[in-house]
Formats: sequence, C-alpha cells, structure tokens
Amino acid sequence: MARQHVAPAPARCAPRWSHGVDDRHVRGCRRRLAPRRVHRGGGNDAVSETPASGISRRALLLGGGIGIGGAALGAAGGWALAQSAAPVPDAAPTAGTATVPSRGRTQAGIARPATPQRNGLVVVADTPEITTADGVLAMLASLGDRIDALTDPAATERVVLPDGPGDLTITVGIGPRLVAAIDTSLPGAATLPRFASDASLSDDMRGGDLLISAYASDAGALHASIADVLAAAGGAVRRWTQPCVRGAGEGTIVRNPLGYHDGIIVPHTGDELDENVWIADGPAAGGTIAVIRRLRLDTAGFGALPGERQDAVVGRVRATGDPLSGGGPTAEADLTAKSPDGSYLVPSRSHVRAAHPSFTGSRLMLRRGYAYSNAAGPGQEPDDGLLFMCFQRELDDFVRTQRRLDETDDLMTFATPTASASFLIVPGRTDGALGASLGR
Repeated sequence: MARQHVAPAPARCAPRWSHGVDDRHVRGCRRRLAPRRVHRGGGNDAVSETPASGISRRALLLGGGIGIGGAALGAAGGWALAQSAAPVPDAAPTAGTATVPSRGRTQAGIARPATPQRNGLVVVADTPEITTADGVLAMLASLGDRIDALTDPAATERVVLPDGPGDLTITVGIGPRLVAAIDTSLPGAATLPRFASDASLSDDMRGGDLLISAYASDAGALHASIADVLAAAGGAVRRWTQPCVRGAGEGTIVRNPLGYHDGIIVPHTGDELDENVWIADGPAAGGTIAVIRRLRLDTAGFGALPGERQDAVVGRVRATGDPLSGGGPTAEADLTAKSPDGSYLVPSRSHVRAAHPSFTGSRLMLRRGYAYSNAAGPGQEPDDGLLFMCFQRELDDFVRTQRRLDETDDLMTFATPTASASFLIVPGRTDGALGASLGR
C-alpha cells in the first residue's frame, strides 16, 4: 500500500526572482498571490495582467528577473537569469580546485558549491530493466558508491581521475516511473506536462528515468566520470547527453546567450533553501524536484531586433542590466511605473513582467543556466542555446510559471524547447546508501 506523506501547506509569497528583493520581504510574506487579467486598450498595454487586488505596491516591486524557457528566461524552463548576488555562507565551498563534499543532508551540485563550476555534462537515460522498488534502491546505492569513489580526495583508486576530483560534483535524480515504482505518493511521481511551447518537442525528448549531472572546473573530468557512474546503473540507455559551459563573470553574474545579465538572485541562505528548495519531511526530506529544459535560442533573430526593442522584450537594459523602470541592475523592477502617455515602463509582454511571481504565487526556484552549442550539419540551423535546470519543493511551482510565460512572454518566441524532463533529486546521505530513505 502506498504511504501518504502529508507535509504542511507551505506559505507562498513573491519569491526573490528579481533584482533587488530583500530578505525581510521573503521572510515576512505569507499571502498567496493570485493573478487577475486586465485588458487595456492602446500602447503596450493592449494585453496586460495585474496582480490580484490586495497585493501591495511593495509586492509589485519585488521580482522581475530575466530567465527563459520556463518560468522566467531562467525561471521555469529557461535561462536562469537569477542567482545570488548576496554574500555566500562561509560553509558553502566555491568553485575551483577545492573538493566539494559529496555527502551531506542534500546532494552536491545543487546548492554547493555556491558558485557553479564553469563546465557541465548532463545525461538523461532510461533504465528499462529496472521495474521494482528493490531494483531502484539497489541502483541508487550502486550510483552512490561510485560517486563516493570518484569525489573522495582520500580515495586510493585513481584510474578514472588520476589527478584527483578537484571540485567535481555528481548529482543523481530519478524520473517519475522509477519514483512511482518505489511509492506513487512520493514527490516526483507526477510527470511534467507538455506545455504550449513544446509543440515541436518529440516524445523521445520528453521525460526519462535517470538524470546524472556532473560539473567541474576541469572539463576533462566530466565524460569519464559520467561514464563510470552510468555503468553502475544496470543497463541504462542514454536518451541524450549535453555538454555545457558557463561564461566568465563577476561572482555568479554572467551574460546569457542573448547578451543579458544572468545570475542576480536565487535563494542562498540555509533558511531560504529550506523554505523554497528542499523537501521538508517524509522519505524524500533533503531532496528536491528538478526540472531540466534544453532551449534552442534564436540568437540571430533576437539580435536582428533594434536594441530598444530587445530591451523591451526583456524588460531590462542590455548594457547595464538596469530594469526599464529605472535604477541599477539590482534595483527593484517597478511594475506600476508608467510613462507620461500611460504605457508601462516595463512593457506588458516583457519577460520581467511575465515572470513576476505575484501572478503565479510560486516559490523562489533555485536556477542553474548553462550555455550549449551543438555542431550543425550541412544546411542545418545552428543548435545553440541554454541548458536550464531549476530546483523547487513542488513541481507545480515550475508548471504555473511556465504556463504563464507561454501565454504572455514575447521572449518565448525566441526559445524552442528540444528536451524537457522532471526528476526527484534524491536526498543526500551522511551514512548508509544513497536513496535508502525512499524505501522506508
């Protein structure tokens, strides 16, 4: 019989997706925010939305980061244009040569290291031979042992990584089929729906049984490490593999493939991660729900727009990162600000407005965005874009935001999903086998 894991209903508030949201608002906001559509005539307000009545002007100001492809060009399936600009806790290692501990309450490669490594390799695979709970748990235990062997700096085995692990992290997630094989009531058993923007996405590029993602400053460590771990997965068959890279920048802030700033604000403190990202209790406590979206970007089409139009689509100034409502790159986007002719300074179909959390009541997602570039054959269109991953306590946080973006975000016309899936990132472990808590 499936066990029922009932967690307290979490409080919802306007997440710190956008530039300039302060911790006092995040901790204090406890109202669920609901959207209300308002149709206006003329200007860029022809199709507009405003938050539900009762939402304070302060709440309107908070939010508005740029992400793409799923909840913000970096929110629910697209470029994660929001990462932490705030000081990083001392306990969180930074990318480089320092070893990142693989063991802990949560897996490495999500919130640690605090600054994501420059290089990544993501594999989505199927495990057709694994059909039972015992089979899933045995596979996870084997994967955990291999990850320990690769990432432990004191390990004597150095066949795969003769120079040591450096800052290598390897993260494991299981798809809805494997989650349901353990217990249909576990978080992650629900499948990611097909979105309006997924019209051209083939079925074989949707979903998957197993996610293995590896990140390191040394790109040379990734392929051999992934192959070694995947070999422990018991007949796993790759669906797709994607190398990816983050550009150089100051701290976590980089420019995305469209040339706009990425990496401004995400949950960064332990309290914020606990409230928004990590599953709080039950067998999956310490885990999280991951959504991964590979987005081919029409950089040529976007680049052909006049600069002023590009800024209007995004809602920010490309050169500086400033919101169109004024202020510096970390200033609050004022969604109520209007020009003398009555049009919104942050346009009604801009990404900043479309992704604003007051319209969906979603929690803050922890987002990671990496650029990718796949070789194109003769006569083929370039395949360049963004590999986006976000982590949240509930899948619905992503789903609501992505549906809104598909409906009202002009930036989505420049993004084509080519892969889409959701996974339960299993809890970390301090002792015992990886994933063992899921079977309790």
